[in-house]
Amino acid sequence: MNSTQLECFLAVANHLNFSRAAEQLQLTQPAVSHQISSLEDELGSRLFHRTSKSVRLTQEGFLFTQYANEILKLSRMSMARMKEYRERGATRLGIGCRNTMELRFLRGPLEKLRRETEDLRPVMRVNPFDSLENLLEEGDIQIMTAFRETAPRKMRYRELLRCSVALVCSPEHPLAAEEKISLDRLREVGKLAVCRPPACPPSLFALQSRIVADKVTEDLLFCEQVETAGLLAETGYAVTLLPDFPTARYQGVRYIPLEDAGYLSFGVVTNPEERRDAALSRFLNLLEESARRPEREGA
Repeated sequence: MNSTQLECFLAVANHLNFSRAAEQLQLTQPAVSHQISSLEDELGSRLFHRTSKSVRLTQEGFLFTQYANEILKLSRMSMARMKEYRERGATRLGIGCRNTMELRFLRGPLEKLRRETEDLRPVMRVNPFDSLENLLEEGDIQIMTAFRETAPRKMRYRELLRCSVALVCSPEHPLAAEEKISLDRLREVGKLAVCRPPACPPSLFALQSRIVADKVTEDLLFCEQVETAGLLAETGYAVTLLPDFPTARYQGVRYIPLEDAGYLSFGVVTNPEERRDAALSRFLNLLEESARRPEREGA
């Protein structure tokens, strides 16, 4: 169904005359007849009773007039809004993240970018799966957060910081008073919430796996998303291992550094084939400035 079909239908319904409808629309009468016939075929209903002397609406035609008006009105409104959007020249910045932890890391830089850039339209995509990479390749987003080990090979990776791995638990958990903890000690604790790649980096998954091997199934809580593991830790059901972003920690939980776990390289990925505009370049600079600060953004 298209707008030409609807315009022809409404014109004929108004004039009850194909010649006058064609004159109003500046089309030929056969063209109008063709549009009406194709619309009737699509709807599976006759819209007009036609004889050599008269044209009148069928019951289905009467019913369809209200829908045709609304559809055509909505179509024209959407085209007008799209034209307005193009003419205003709003700057669109598509940003992808795998979880809300990474999303919070962007909070400070995004706020500063808003103050500096007029008519900025951030488009946020939060998706824990590999389909996020497709959005970057297709141009739906211009930048995505990623760990180096999970960054798409065809894209350009830019390191922002190196973060440690931490045990996350509720303040009431028996381990909450520890200043640091070893992997061997974790084998002795109770329930553990674990995530799999790409929700968590492969190296973090490998650390989890070393603990999982010594645990009974009842002590393992498998999670599809980092947010789920964080919630289980926050509510005391389990502990979990997470990358420790000082600017994006979950509130109300304890972060205890994991000994001998090394560091994770965290940054952003852009498409080298896409042109980098001023908003994206400035956002990258703000991200680097934020990552260099030891204090928490927005705290």
